Amino acid sequence: MSLEKKSAHDYTIKIITDNKDNTHSFHISSNLFKYGIISAAICILLLLGGFTFAGYTFFTNKASQQTISELQKANAVQQEQLTGLAQKATQMQNSLDKLNSSEQELKSLTNITVPTTDDPSAQNSGQGGQGGPFIAPNVQNITEVLNNLEKRMTLHQDNMKILHEAILAKREQQEQAAKIGLTTPYGWPAQGSISSPYGFRWNGSDFHPGVDIAADYGTPIKATADGVVTTAGWNSGGYGNMVEINHGHGVITRFGHASSVVVSAGQHVSRGQIIAYVGSTGFSTGPHVHYEVRINDRPVNPAGYL
Repeated sequence: MSLEKKSAHDYTIKIITDNKDNTHSFHISSNLFKYGIISAAICILLLLGGFTFAGYTFFTNKASQQTISELQKANAVQQEQLTGLAQKATQMQNSLDKLNSSEQELKSLTNITVPTTDDPSAQNSGQGGQGGPFIAPNVQNITEVLNNLEKRMTLHQDNMKILHEAILAKREQQEQAAKIGLTTPYGWPAQGSISSPYGFRWNGSDFHPGVDIAADYGTPIKATADGVVTTAGWNSGGYGNMVEINHGHGVITRFGHASSVVVSAGQHVSRGQIIAYVGSTGFSTGPHVHYEVRINDRPVNPAGYL
């Protein structure tokens, strides 16, 4: 094929076969030739542009898909975190409600005052109006809720510690009071009647440091409080057969003129336990029990303990 310029404005295209027998000629004006060249160039440019756009679109879509996949994974992780935080918040709230209930119960039972944490009347009872804008849970607001719950939990734990210590102190006081109550003389040592009171008698010629309770010979004599026997047996100072019991806190009781003693020194006795039997030994004019209460080794009127 050859191209000949026929004139200033025309072109001839000849197509010659190999054996040169057949020749085909085409006449083209210069304008048509120019338009063809321009059209071919435009087609080439359009093809190049199309391929470029297709490649750009392909790689852009691929990158977008990868980005979307990464965002979906990140969203799934965040959603899982939100779910875990929400469950933790729910569990903490349930634990807090139980702790608050226990605290209120302990306050009521012990009548001990501690700083107020949660108002039980403000708890959600499922009644009354509720409202406000809807805000979807996110990591930030759930974290704020958890921080608030942890602060309230700490306050409750501090209160429970205060209540626990107060209960222990109150229990110790009660045990001490009970112990003192058991070691404080109370009641009659023997069934009978008072034949000689505490204080001066015989027209002021004698001070009687106890009371005499007249009773039948052999009537049981019982301890009037818990304590430890310090003396059990004969006393040459006029008590005859005597039992002395130390109750602690400076309190001592004495029982004199017994016919026989059934406890021994060093023995622990309880209130109501038989320690001797009524007799008339020592300085005595008849069967009775001399009952004496001493505080810090000084006699006091036993009438206040009968």
